[in-house]
Amino acid sequence: MRRVLPTLTLLAAAIASAHAGPLAYVSNEGSGTLSVIDTATDAVLYELPAGAKPRGAVVSPDGRRAYVSDQPGNRLVVLDLAARRQAGEIPLGESPEGLGQSPDGRWVVAAVEESNEVVFVDTRTMARSFGVKVKGKNPEHAVFSPDGRWVLVSAEEGSAVDVIDVAKRAQVAQIPVGTRPRGIGFSPDGRRAFVASEMSSEIYVIDTQSFTVQDKLMAGPKSNGISVHPDGRRVFISNGGDATVSVLDVDRMAFIATIPVGQRPWNMALTPDGRKLYVACGRSGAVSVIDTETQKKVADVAVGKLPWGVVIH
Repeated sequence: MRRVLPTLTLLAAAIASAHAGPLAYVSNEGSGTLSVIDTATDAVLYELPAGAKPRGAVVSPDGRRAYVSDQPGNRLVVLDLAARRQAGEIPLGESPEGLGQSPDGRWVVAAVEESNEVVFVDTRTMARSFGVKVKGKNPEHAVFSPDGRWVLVSAEEGSAVDVIDVAKRAQVAQIPVGTRPRGIGFSPDGRRAFVASEMSSEIYVIDTQSFTVQDKLMAGPKSNGISVHPDGRRVFISNGGDATVSVLDVDRMAFIATIPVGQRPWNMALTPDGRKLYVACGRSGAVSVIDTETQKKVADVAVGKLPWGVVIH
């Protein structure tokens, strides 16, 4: 006797087979959209409206929702990815920028510039839960440590990284770095954090046990975005001043490659296997794709206007 699968099972199978690889979600601040790229084919599957000027973005662990900061709208836009529509919005405060997400998906955090705070949104209630004031002025990025214990915050106008203890709901440390810190990335074990300081063109290596600077290196001009390879042995840094991505060998603490990409490279993301790096290139209106094994650019994927960042799930 032939077995007939329920309609919902067939629908789920169709959705699962619609793309072969993880998806890259690109926030385009100039066109107000979120472009969705299949990383297996490097083709844009679709775009979603995502606010007037979307910047930071994260995707829930189950892949069902995307959260996007709408800077002029002062809100978090919630997108239902299966239905491909907006599912809600949550007030954040004036001028939200980068987003972070706790490893368990419970918290989405937003760096809010004008109030100098990090806002915590509880994804269980879909509402703002609390905010933590930071000492650094004009926070840009807020990034969780791999164990979810800490949130590190880059303060654009503070030349510092602020440290939030999530359990205490308070800032517990501040680490001086170079001028205009931007991107932050953790080693897989969480023992180190890497911070790009744009105007001083430096990379700072922070010991997260003592919250002190362990090392400092000159990077490419206007170093900005940070992505750490899953094996922890390489760190990729976007250089806005010369349209390149630098590759840092962590064991040697030396740069081993410089890869040309599109104009004004900004924030980046790696596929879960670490094989490909996706770089948002604002002035090119494209995402440059790097093969991390050959350390060469393999594609430029046209997206919306002024792509700001990438998240992969």
